[in-house]
Amino acid sequence: MTRHRKRIVVAGMIAGDPDQGGATWATLQWVLGLRDLGHDVVVVDQLAPDRMVTPAVLRTLAAVSSTFGLGGSIALLDQASGVAAGMSASALDDVFARADVLVNLSGRLRSIDRAERVPTRVFVDLDPGFVQVWEHDGNDLGLSAHTHAATVGQNIGTTACTIPTLGREWIHVMPPVVLRLWPAEPMAVGRPCRLTTTANWRSYGSVCWDGRVLGQKAHSVRSLVELPRRSSVPIELALEIHPGDCADVEALERAGWCLVDPLMAAGTPERYRNYIAASCGEIGIAKQGYVAARTGWVSDRSASYAASGRPLVLHDTGASALADRDGVLLFHDTGSAVDAIERFVADPARHAVGARALAEELFDSRAVLAGLLAAVGA
Repeated sequence: MTRHRKRIVVAGMIAGDPDQGGATWATLQWVLGLRDLGHDVVVVDQLAPDRMVTPAVLRTLAAVSSTFGLGGSIALLDQASGVAAGMSASALDDVFARADVLVNLSGRLRSIDRAERVPTRVFVDLDPGFVQVWEHDGNDLGLSAHTHAATVGQNIGTTACTIPTLGREWIHVMPPVVLRLWPAEPMAVGRPCRLTTTANWRSYGSVCWDGRVLGQKAHSVRSLVELPRRSSVPIELALEIHPGDCADVEALERAGWCLVDPLMAAGTPERYRNYIAASCGEIGIAKQGYVAARTGWVSDRSASYAASGRPLVLHDTGASALADRDGVLLFHDTGSAVDAIERFVADPARHAVGARALAEELFDSRAVLAGLLAAVGA
């Protein structure tokens, strides 16, 4: 436990987008990781402008609060920053009045005026390349209201990447994993090997920078559509895709992709964790923009697969820390993906051990979060 106990507010998606087990875990790793370091942590989830407080939202909030011991230290805000569920408005105002640090994941807390008295306010960019271009193009994400900016894009602000820095010094941070909650489990005996992932076909629109279009997951998967035909291991996607994209669904299925219901596979934090444990590794397909801009993006999903002892067959985004090591096999097109899969198949046990070692070295929440707090002087 830390000798310098801090009062920390983490703003992130917990329940505002229900049935998103992976996104919920992405926030929980920060909340529970900071608690494990001995800090007092309150979590705030502000609904996006197109979201409302629904029974599903409230059920998700109650379930996550109960499962992970967040009762009394969580607040769900509506679009206007009023408290919709969880702790009272007066209790939340008191939290912000006494807080030492705000960790704002992807700018989830948009009503930043509520937190203006918090001395250390950290914007954590989880969409490197897109965030910087949006802000550069005049879309106010509230970045200027923060004292520090951090990113999971390991190349942002370096010579390896031309994405604008917006005049800020970007702190590089790996996605944290609470290792005690993600044990390295042996592969299920008798279960066919399959590489899996969870994905949103489109999260938002594409952007342009430096003469290049920075596209979405849809664009990356389309460029790899023939991969299952050439892979010796089945490829499975728990894919969230709009019904209007039925032509893409048909094309994927014709090419041999196994598409499963994302709600059943990963709709809750427990389903998500079980889905990863049931796979033999991750087929990590990055948004086309992460790859094209060489942002060095590292996925919280990949961090969870690695912690579970599941090797990573990953789209190469330029993250040098993942190169040339057991447990990670990088690719940039269909041919190199086939080669990466074959190298995994040749020695899965070695790569499983390497994946867990990678998580312990790079993603351990204790080291990642203590390092970030030190970097911002907290």
